[in-house]
Formats: sequence, structure tokens, C-alpha cells
Amino acid sequence: MPVALSVNLNAVAQLRNRRDLPWPSVVGMGRIALEAGAQGLTVHPRPDQRHIRFTDVPELRALIDDEFPDADYNIEGYPTDDFLDLVEHNQPEQVTLVPDDPSQPTSDHGWDFRNQHNYLTPIVARLKKSGMEVSLFADADPEGVKWAADTGCDRIELYTGPYGGTYDDPKAAAAEVKKLGQTADAAHALGLGVNAGHDLTVANLPPLVARIPDLLEVSIGHGLTADALEYGMAQTVQRFLTAIGR
Repeated sequence: MPVALSVNLNAVAQLRNRRDLPWPSVVGMGRIALEAGAQGLTVHPRPDQRHIRFTDVPELRALIDDEFPDADYNIEGYPTDDFLDLVEHNQPEQVTLVPDDPSQPTSDHGWDFRNQHNYLTPIVARLKKSGMEVSLFADADPEGVKWAADTGCDRIELYTGPYGGTYDDPKAAAAEVKKLGQTADAAHALGLGVNAGHDLTVANLPPLVARIPDLLEVSIGHGLTADALEYGMAQTVQRFLTAIGR
């Protein structure tokens, strides 16, 4: 199955939030992305609503339900009670749990599965009982994957920030791809699906997809939104689809 592209709309929302005005429209840009061929949309509603607002979440749910019923809606965040209530109310196809503190500017590490699997297990069970697929944010660490599988999750999402940071160092990039690939191999051996996300670009996606041919989904926001300023959202989505081999 080809890799799916989920367009993360956080950066679009952050730009909108600079003014008390409704543009750029998060729903409108999501529609353009899906019309251009993206397979899904991702949002990360943080408690301070500094980018995605809580009111955006049901509006995007309605967009997918009404116009793109085959698309996948992925809501990611730290599993506070408020977050869990939000996802249960809006029923995304996928929930990605991330371990970041609300004050962080962006996610910058995966879960410590060895020490946190007992905390995560009942949360994963609660979300799966509601019919949602659950993915857990993971560092490139093959040894940690067995503890992730122990939670009952469906997938891991590889944190690719360190890989994205090697944009000017081919040797370091190859080393990061190797670690990510080894982690994906370990996850697949345990029956877990594998997603990837963070600082992925048109340039660095092909080596990653080549090393992890069974990758299910990439979630891309910052790099895709930056390219959209130059190429427009529709053409940018098409460029990223080409980069992942669709």
C-alpha cells in the first residue's frame, strides 16, 4: 500500500491566529489539500490554542464527513482529560499521543515506553474502545518498541526531527535513516504499523520511504506549509505526493 500523506494544519492556524481575522482559513486550506490528493489531515490542539483552536476540530471533522469521507482525520496531543474528551467527541479515525509539555513550541521527543507503558496502556484501551486507531510518538529506538507494543497501540509514529535536522549533512542523514529503519523493522516484527512525522521535506522523504517501504503515513506541517507559500497548497501537496511515491 502506498504511503499516505496527512497534511498538518497547525502552521496554517498559527498564521491565522496572528490577527483576529478568519484567514487563512484552516478549513479552506484543508479542503484544497484534500482536493489535491492528500489522504488525510492532522491537527494538534494545544491547551493554549496557539495554533489549532478547539473550534477548528469539529469544523474539520465536518469537512471530512461531508466532502471527503475516505480521508483520515488524525488528532494528536498529550492525553490530558480535556484532550481525551475532545477526541472522543469528534471521533477522528486516528489519535496520535505525544509526550510533550503544553509549553513546548513543538514536539521534540518520543515516549519513554519502558517507564510509561503502564500509564499509556489504559489510555490506549479507552481510545480503542471508542473505535479510534491509536499511534504513539516514538524516538528511533528499536529496543523501546516492544514496550510500545505492550500498550496495545496500533501504530507508532517515528519522530523524524533529528533526521530533518541533518538537511546539510548527508552522512548524518544516512545514519538517522538507518536508525529509523531499524526501529520500523522492530515495530513491524511486533505487528505494529509505522507512521513518521516532523521536519520532513520533499528532499528528505525519498530516502526514508525507500528504507521503510511499509510506511503507512507521513504527517507533514511546517515544511509543507513553507513550500505552500512558494508553490501554493495544491501544487505543494502534489510535490509531496511525488516525493513519497504516489
